[in-house]
Parts: sequence; C-alpha cells; structure tokens
Amino acid sequence: MANTAVADPESGLTRAQLAQRYGLRVAGERPPLAEYARRLWAYRHFMTAYSRAKVASSLSNTQLGQLWQVLTPLTNAAVYYLIFGVILSQHRNVSNFIAYLCTGVFIFMFTQTAVQNGTSAITSNLGLIRALQFPRAALPITVTLVQLQQLLMSMIVLAAIVLLTGEPLTFRWFLILPMLVLQTIFNIGLSMVMARIGSKVTDLRQIMPFVMRTWLYASGVLYPVTLFRQHLPGWAANLLECNPPLVFIELARHALLESNQQNLVSSPTKLWLLAVGWAVVMGIGGFVYFWRGEKEYGRG
Repeated sequence: MANTAVADPESGLTRAQLAQRYGLRVAGERPPLAEYARRLWAYRHFMTAYSRAKVASSLSNTQLGQLWQVLTPLTNAAVYYLIFGVILSQHRNVSNFIAYLCTGVFIFMFTQTAVQNGTSAITSNLGLIRALQFPRAALPITVTLVQLQQLLMSMIVLAAIVLLTGEPLTFRWFLILPMLVLQTIFNIGLSMVMARIGSKVTDLRQIMPFVMRTWLYASGVLYPVTLFRQHLPGWAANLLECNPPLVFIELARHALLESNQQNLVSSPTKLWLLAVGWAVVMGIGGFVYFWRGEKEYGRG
C-alpha cells in the first residue's frame, strides 16, 4: 500500500513511479537470469585473480607450502593402498593397481574438496558479501577454480605415477582435457547447490565429511568397479554406475590406463554421454538454484 500512496504532491507520482523515473532499484534485488549471467561474466577476471590469490595464500604458513597440494592426495593414496591393496589384496583383481588407485583418488578429491569448500562459500565470506555488491555465484565458482588449479598441479604427479608403473603414453591421454572440463562444470553446479544450502544450514559443514566418505566408497575409487555387478542387485549396480564421480574417474582411467580398458564399468561412449549429461544438468540446475536465492545471501 505504501508504494501506491502519492509520495510527491507536486507531481502526483507514487513512490514506485518516482523510483522508475530516476532509475532507482530495491537494494539487493535479484536481476533476471540472463542479466545475472552477464554480470557474472563481467567478474570473470576477478574470479580468476581471486582464485590464484587463494591458492597462493592457502598454504603459505606451512614449511612445505604448495607442495602439500601434491602430498595430500599422495598420502591418501598411500594409506588406501596399504589398506585395500596390501591388507585386502585388491591389487590381485586389477592390473596396475597403484595407477588405478591414484587416478581414482586424485579425480575424486577434486569433487570432494570443491563440494566441502563450496558448502561454506557464503558463510565464510559474509564480510565481503555485506561490503560489496557483486553476483554471489562468483564465490562458489572461485572455490572450484581454486581446486582446479590444485588438481592441475597434482595431474603432473599422476602422469609420472602412471608412466613409472608401466603404462604407455598414448594419444588417448588428450581425452583427460575434455573430461576435466566436464567435471569442472559439474563441480561448479554442485558447489552452487551446496553453497545455498550451507548458507541456511550451518551444521552442514560438519555433516559433509561423512557424506563424502560414503560417496568415496560408492565411486569405485578403492577397488575394482566390477565388484558392483558381482555383489549388488542389478538395479543397485545400474544406479552406482551412473554415479557422477565414478563416471569421471572411469573416463580418466580410460584416458590414462591402457591396462584398464577391459575393466571399465561401461562403454566409453556411454561414459561420455553420462559425463555430458551430468555436467549440463548440474551446471545449469545448480546455477539456477543458486540464482533463485541471490537475495538471501549475507542477510540475517
């Protein structure tokens, strides 16, 4: 009712009409989706610069510094190899189990860290959000870009592991590039979903390690994916074989490991179709879902 009352007796205009005349808008108003995407694109240089700064500062207070970006997945892979490769003897079921395991660990950790850090993308940047006006989607995108830069450094080590364990260098290695593009799009969309949920459910960050650990075991990282068909009902095996991290991990193994070509969970064509589908659905869906909550971030 207040907007319909005459705000300027001389002109006889309401508040809404005055605002329209002078180009005024509601503070924190959510722009249309296309306009929001355009504004976000205008901040692309900010996102890349901010992600580089985050990478440089993340481990600056440690003695080994950026080396931990490689040591962390390597340490995880070593622990998993001890448990699953040596103690549980899964290496007997997979040719070149070391490269098989390291590929799974490195690729899964890209999604894992992007999701976990995306959960707090809003809550950990409240000062920035309340001080500056910018598309909030820049924050979960930056989180994923940080993890992507760290993964690219780790991929050099992974390539060395693959070669040292006897795998040949083939043209199929180039397939790792489009796979990483699709996984990055998927991670960005999922980070946006988690960022919006995490901005309201503050306890979500405490729950996510348990969720991600369960997702790890369901993604064929630590053991041959053929076990799904051997020990699960058909419908459960079909469901797990469509699991996004499993799809990206299998594509990475298809690209890097010549010895694993006969043990893929599905045909390469089906894996690529699933990867494209997950990237499109999660990328677009996550962006729209995050955009719908734009007015909520940083309030309360």
